[in-house]
Amino acid sequence: MNARRTENKWFYLICGAFGMLMIGVIYAWSILKTPLAEEFGWGVTELALNFTLTLCFFCVGGVLGSTLSSRFSPRVTILTAAACLCAGFVICSRMSGASIAALYLAYGGLGGIGIGMANNAIVSQCNAWFPGQRGTSTGVLMMCFGLSSLLLGKLAAALMEIPEIGWRTTYMIIGIAIAAVLVPLAMILRMPPRSAEASPAGEETAAAQAEKREYDSREMMKRPSFWKFYAYSILTCAVGSTVISFARDLALSVGASAALATTLVGVLSLCNGLGRILFGLIFDRLGRKKTMILSNLLTIVAPATILFSLSIRSLPLSILGFCLTGIAYGSSPTISAAVVSELYGVRHYPKNYSLANTMVIFASVMSTVAGKMLELTGGSYLPVFIVLLVCAVAALFLNFRIREA
Repeated sequence: MNARRTENKWFYLICGAFGMLMIGVIYAWSILKTPLAEEFGWGVTELALNFTLTLCFFCVGGVLGSTLSSRFSPRVTILTAAACLCAGFVICSRMSGASIAALYLAYGGLGGIGIGMANNAIVSQCNAWFPGQRGTSTGVLMMCFGLSSLLLGKLAAALMEIPEIGWRTTYMIIGIAIAAVLVPLAMILRMPPRSAEASPAGEETAAAQAEKREYDSREMMKRPSFWKFYAYSILTCAVGSTVISFARDLALSVGASAALATTLVGVLSLCNGLGRILFGLIFDRLGRKKTMILSNLLTIVAPATILFSLSIRSLPLSILGFCLTGIAYGSSPTISAAVVSELYGVRHYPKNYSLANTMVIFASVMSTVAGKMLELTGGSYLPVFIVLLVCAVAALFLNFRIREA
């Protein structure tokens, strides 16, 4: 390993992190949806469905991205993602409100696919430079992905409040800004040369990599361990994605002001980002089993804290619950990316990672279910968090049953 490669890998990680920050706008939906509800009168369930669709198409985009990258190159994948995202937000900025299908197709469809494609290409390329530190590398990337809601979300909220700009121009600015970052990023990022397999202290050597079994996607999906991990990921991810989908409204229900509620969405995003880098470091230090158990326990404590805060209407306790939820949810994508690499190898990682990531489709359904529960119960969040707590406990049972590949 020469000094040049050591220097380059951090440069690529920083560039990739900035790209992830831009495409992480997916987590700012609880802020971006507000003017749509006000102007078009779309309800909680209708808007929650858009978040579900976005996450579903995010997974589809991941699979498409891995296919494009293998047939052409990651550069083509990122450029295609830039086009999808820019088009999606520009179309949204021109919506008339006559049909919510336009939102579903533009934001959910084009936006979700674009984010999934870019995510897969950026993570795969950056992680390839860190064979023995994938937890840390993934954590940095996912931290920036999660922090987008705090940075872009707050910026978008401020822009939408300016009468001369409004939500339509804000949507257009977001789409153009994302493309303006992804296009040059596509030209910068690249995979490490095969000759650079020798690694510094703390990273795996080529010989160590060679001793590991490499599973292609078909072989991976035949392993019982994969399906246990898949179900575990669905249950834990459902907790965080559901809270994110109605975070602002939840904060308002416990007495937060509109300004504080918007800020708490950012706090949730910040904790989401911190959880990603924190659990990336923990993964590299403690290993898979201990990290997964620690994450799972936190996923149980988080909804339990919010549930208790709702029962006594405590805003400070709700804020604590938001922070714990963000950290717990942040651990999920970091663990998923690192586990897929550790258990099933790196040769087929892009496709394996995108397939494992389809669990978000099933996890996101919970946010739509939660929206319907809120309508049926007159806006009570208590039943929702009881269900989320059950999901977290069920995940712990699966957790102990996940063994080696």
